[in-house]
Amino acid sequence: MNTRLVAAKVLSRVLQDGQSLTAALDKALLDIESGKDRAFIQALCYGVCRQYHRLDFILSQLLDKPLKDADVKSLALVGLYQLNFMRVKPHAAVSETVLAARKKPWAKSLINALLRTYLREQEGLEQKADKFQVAALSHPDWLIKQIELDWPEQALSILQENNQQPPMVLRVNLAKTSREHYLQLLAGQEIGAEPVSFCPSAIRLDKPVPVDLLPGFVGGLVSVQDTAAQLAAGLLDVQPGYRVLDVCAAPGGKTAHILESQSKLKELVAVDIDEARMQRVSENLQRLNLQAKLVVGDAANPEGWWDGQPFDRILLDAPCSALGVIRRHPDIKLLRRAEDIGQLQALQKSILQAVWPLLAPGGQLLYATCSILKQENEQQVQVFLAEHSDAVELPVDADWGVAGACGRQILTGDSAMDGFYYARISKS
Repeated sequence: MNTRLVAAKVLSRVLQDGQSLTAALDKALLDIESGKDRAFIQALCYGVCRQYHRLDFILSQLLDKPLKDADVKSLALVGLYQLNFMRVKPHAAVSETVLAARKKPWAKSLINALLRTYLREQEGLEQKADKFQVAALSHPDWLIKQIELDWPEQALSILQENNQQPPMVLRVNLAKTSREHYLQLLAGQEIGAEPVSFCPSAIRLDKPVPVDLLPGFVGGLVSVQDTAAQLAAGLLDVQPGYRVLDVCAAPGGKTAHILESQSKLKELVAVDIDEARMQRVSENLQRLNLQAKLVVGDAANPEGWWDGQPFDRILLDAPCSALGVIRRHPDIKLLRRAEDIGQLQALQKSILQAVWPLLAPGGQLLYATCSILKQENEQQVQVFLAEHSDAVELPVDADWGVAGACGRQILTGDSAMDGFYYARISKS
């Protein structure tokens, strides 16, 4: 098995077939037993996706005409990534990448020539890439322009953060243990970590570790969840006896956190349209020994699943462009299109309008996205408030993020967090 070839085939599924990196990788890694090989393939795939626009520009400078063979192009990108961004010895990177093309003799000589030319002309090619904005920032042009439009002062920082590897953050199950005790357990395993001051359940690790090395993971002492996502449960402010609805709940991290933070709910109903993703919610709750009513249904059409009983709290983690989590899912830069934003905005609006009647008078809805675009966030909430006389914005009192016209926005990298948005709306 050639790890470079496996990585190239995964990348072809993303670049050519539009598959998500997670799905393509999961399938490819099923039969690979070596942890070292799995980690190397994963590093190649994530790295090429992060640096795709830069690598693609450099590749275009090395070719007389575009490569039509998707697998060979992916293999060339894998080779360039190793030479520029990894600690692989150049001769090993070249020889192993060329070897991966052995079934296509023409490709072997081409890739060998490309990579050796790159090594000879590296400095000049990199300087050229630095002068071309799409390559220098490794983002598509439409996305650079959109982020610059919404966040002119912070745009460069956001774009740079998108290309970094994110920290691994844990959510301590405070129903089972304290954060201080869990930090001691980590120290006992020589896993470096620090508490996040403004989020009582969050611990940020010095470097990522496999979950099976986390003490008490199988027993539900801890889960993996970014700090920004962990803020939802506190903002929702659930109390004993409340009936809570979690809309678009998969994969269930926020569902579980709500249940961990309040054990005396009357009921928590979690809804998601995707049956396979809802299975992940079920698996997460089983590991944590938590219970909720799980419903596979369309959030925009609650008449198909709602029992007519109002909810005291609704969490709407709305479907969005996910531009705030690019550092965790760098394939978003390759798969998302400018025209998707308007369609997602319309879907968000339809779900907001559909679930609003399910909220009891005096109840609260928390609108959340993992986007940094104003049209999906504060502008969406502004329109909703203008169209619903019984909707009242509540403040998000916090020292994280930035206050918007409505709600509060976390920009990617703020306090090492993913990009996220929250707005609290009460029904008068």
